[in-house]
Amino acid sequence: MFVFAHISDIHIGQDRGDGGARALERAERVLRRLDGLPGELDAVVLTGDVADHGTPEEYEQAAALLKTSRHTLLHCPGNHDVRGAYRAGLLGGDPADSSPVNRLHRLPGATFAMCDSSIPGRGEGRLDDATLAWLDDALTEAPDDRPVFVCFHHPPLPLYGQYVDPIRQFGEERLAAVVERHPRLAALLCGHSHTPAVTTFAGLPLVAAPGVVSTLRMPWEGEQEGPLDFALPPMLAFHVLDGEGRLTTHFRVVP
Repeated sequence: MFVFAHISDIHIGQDRGDGGARALERAERVLRRLDGLPGELDAVVLTGDVADHGTPEEYEQAAALLKTSRHTLLHCPGNHDVRGAYRAGLLGGDPADSSPVNRLHRLPGATFAMCDSSIPGRGEGRLDDATLAWLDDALTEAPDDRPVFVCFHHPPLPLYGQYVDPIRQFGEERLAAVVERHPRLAALLCGHSHTPAVTTFAGLPLVAAPGVVSTLRMPWEGEQEGPLDFALPPMLAFHVLDGEGRLTTHFRVVP
């Protein structure tokens, strides 16, 4: 059994008149919850929007926060992230490198392909040709004895939240073609939605993590005060992959 946590959209640096203190406190609260668990997690996955404006200062704060985790922590960029600053601040890379930030992690119980679905300067997402080629090669070379999770920020289909659907991941038929070539895939994981959501894509589970910094109101819940609710507490997901290859997800509020 492989058990890991899934968080998203911490938006370090988001300033709601508090200098970014609120966003940082919420992210700290979630990581403290995970670190305080009596049991072990095999990983913690963060699916994008690590920073709110993509500044070096935000990534300095984020790096200091993420290194406190006692768990193996994997992450990928979102539309609020800036590739060069992300690469320099979180990975020790070249700040002048604006290529997609794609990383493969082979853990003892599973392989994670962390893909960059961001488009620099845009809100919507797309896996570019280089990323899809990288993903196809990574999945081909992945060990036969462990499942694979493909992770990115933007969901590749509508989740029926009016705020995020116009800026979801497009060109999804190209991703589906890659996914369908690789039977060892266990699931697809994303963020961006700021609400927990579970559906299927290309015959696989697709799970969107809830937002840490805020929660999206769905159209039928009323949007008179805006689509994002900043009063609700942060949430996270726990994913369990059993020996039969079945994925079970539990969502938790972090008070």
